[in-house]
Amino acid sequence: MSIIIKDLNKSYNNVPILENLCLEIKTGSVFGLLGPNGAGKTTLVSILNHLILKDSGNIEIYGLDFEKQKNEIKKISSYIPQTYAFYPNLTSYENLEFFAALYGLKSDKLKKQISYCIEATSLEKFINKRASTYSGGVKRRLNIAIGLLNSPKIIYFDEPTVGIDPQSRKYILEVIKNLNKTQDTTIIYTSHYMEEVEYLCDEIAVLDKNKIILQEKKDVLVKEKSIIEVELDNQKIDVDISNSYDKFLDLMLEIKSKNKNIKNINFPDKKLEKLFLSLTKEDLRD
Repeated sequence: MSIIIKDLNKSYNNVPILENLCLEIKTGSVFGLLGPNGAGKTTLVSILNHLILKDSGNIEIYGLDFEKQKNEIKKISSYIPQTYAFYPNLTSYENLEFFAALYGLKSDKLKKQISYCIEATSLEKFINKRASTYSGGVKRRLNIAIGLLNSPKIIYFDEPTVGIDPQSRKYILEVIKNLNKTQDTTIIYTSHYMEEVEYLCDEIAVLDKNKIILQEKKDVLVKEKSIIEVELDNQKIDVDISNSYDKFLDLMLEIKSKNKNIKNINFPDKKLEKLFLSLTKEDLRD
């Protein structure tokens, strides 16, 4: 296991945020952490990254003692926040160079790691442009590039696709999948976009009312295939979008090129979203 949490507690002003929380995350998995606003997701991730103190409980990360081996844990961990965590007046390269120096990278190793981070996030065209001039999608990619500098074994992604266009969103999801696949990196992914979690994650946990109320493999939670049904004048076509929307987009282009008439498109039920709402109820969380 990459993370083992037992009986974790955290309160603010005597109001419990996490109560006797227990959680195990497998090494090399993409783990989706879901929960309504105020459920404690940010608190949990902040504790795991030593940004705030826990009240009580035991945590082990990659076999390392959470208190006694804090520095070792920080060396193998990376937290990529929802907010932009770079200097807008610096270029991509200057930002990467600055943060690499903070990690203690020097000379050839520094240059090699920066080159890898630029390539992994496709920042080649932006390395000499100020970050303040970037689109939202490129800024998100720079956030990720900085988070890769220390070659982490575990990465925490906090809403990494908020406020960006669909193309950038798709690209970032592929970057995350590739990191998990090629580097065997454990990914902790928090998002309000259920389709992202359904697409990326191997296992999912729902956090609500201070506790983990459900933890299960994605395949168990979402048993049925995701099928879009396209109805033409005298034909029905089923498109499996379990792994990608590309087949559906290709079909739309083909239908358009042949000037065929589309009578109706039936999209699949959002199974994970339905499950989430049934577990956490549908009342607003402000």
